[in-house]
Amino acid sequence: MKQVPTLLMKSLSLCSLPPATPSTLHHQIVHHQPKGVAKVVLKKGKAQLFKDGNPMVYSGAVDRIIGRPPPKTGDIVLVADGTEKPIGWGLYNSVSMFCVRLMQLQDEATSDSSCALNMEKLLETRIDSAVELRGSLGLPSVDTNAYRLINSEGDRLSGLIIDVFGDVAVVASSAAWVEKYRPEIEACIRKIDHINHINWRPSVDILKEDGINVSDIKEVQSATCPERTKIMENGIAYTISLKGQKTGFYADQRENRQFISRISGGQKVLDLCCYSGGFALNAVRGGALDVTGVDSSLPALELAKENVALNNMDPGRISFLKQDATDFMKGAVLRDESWDVVIIDPPKLAPSKKVLHGASGMYRNLNSLAMQLTKRGGLLMTCSCSGAVTQSGIFLRILQGAASTAGRKITVLRQAGAACDHPIDPSYPEGAYLSNVLLRVS
Repeated sequence: MKQVPTLLMKSLSLCSLPPATPSTLHHQIVHHQPKGVAKVVLKKGKAQLFKDGNPMVYSGAVDRIIGRPPPKTGDIVLVADGTEKPIGWGLYNSVSMFCVRLMQLQDEATSDSSCALNMEKLLETRIDSAVELRGSLGLPSVDTNAYRLINSEGDRLSGLIIDVFGDVAVVASSAAWVEKYRPEIEACIRKIDHINHINWRPSVDILKEDGINVSDIKEVQSATCPERTKIMENGIAYTISLKGQKTGFYADQRENRQFISRISGGQKVLDLCCYSGGFALNAVRGGALDVTGVDSSLPALELAKENVALNNMDPGRISFLKQDATDFMKGAVLRDESWDVVIIDPPKLAPSKKVLHGASGMYRNLNSLAMQLTKRGGLLMTCSCSGAVTQSGIFLRILQGAASTAGRKITVLRQAGAACDHPIDPSYPEGAYLSNVLLRVS
């Protein structure tokens, strides 16, 4: 029997496995990597971060690349420490600041060699595992059929997000490897029983940085599913636009919307940046006397109004206004208006750490106005979907500064992140991005 090349045997540390396993791995390598696998060698002292679970190998951590010809974007490569001892394998990118996204660590390849250097098998294994995990969380269910199936690094597939809305899977692609393995990803999704449609939504700006040609992206964007669909979340029905913001619906806020339902009974509620009405509808369902939703997007507000009718809610208890949130709040402050419960969920103001300082000022100003509109003794739920803010740990300091500007005192009653189907790998905290804080304002 032909032996596995010595370099690869050493690289994957599989010498101790039974003979049949290296033979299988040899077959995979020969047929999937006929020209061999390059090795990305890290600088001395840089390996521990990635051994601990950070999947993003940045170019500054790389000392040299061994292999001829050099690897191309999307190629499978081995990643090794400064002594050339392998720590795992991943997918190479010749353009991005993250030159490798680690897919499997060395000890995982040793214990389960079926996925070693085999992206198709790894995708199948990870997506099957994600389906099983959501099933254990009761998703989908009769009351909720909108949830996140793949949450990028949280499900060990960095750069890939898959949201499920009824029988539609929406794929948000933000890495070159995801575009390369699109057929394999779609094949895995099609095997899931309740999914009949796939909507592919590449994150164009991020993919540009990954070296993807934008014109190529447009060519593969042929929609094969309807632009709108109906979903159910916590017993509330929604019409959503699959061409809307992000993937079409913010499933990560599901548990926070349900919480608003529990505290809105008999209250006057203001929902700022309301999008398609998620928090507002939950407030009405929870018994709010009067609910106002504000958003600058007319298509979003049209969806919100449709959702009121879809759930047979009393239109006299809920209204929606098309206006910039800041402009609305400034006018309401001048009119001396106030609400018992205020929710503010602005768009991502800090897409990167580079703009964190400026974004902090915007968050402070927005929250200062929102606090002035909250009755003394009332409740303010304020949200940030900026990963840079969550990771920096400064959100509470921003809120304290906002309270000082507003002449209010605040008490933190509750802090919450995303719904449980948005898992975060603690070894890669950059995956955490949603921060919700419930305040009592006095």
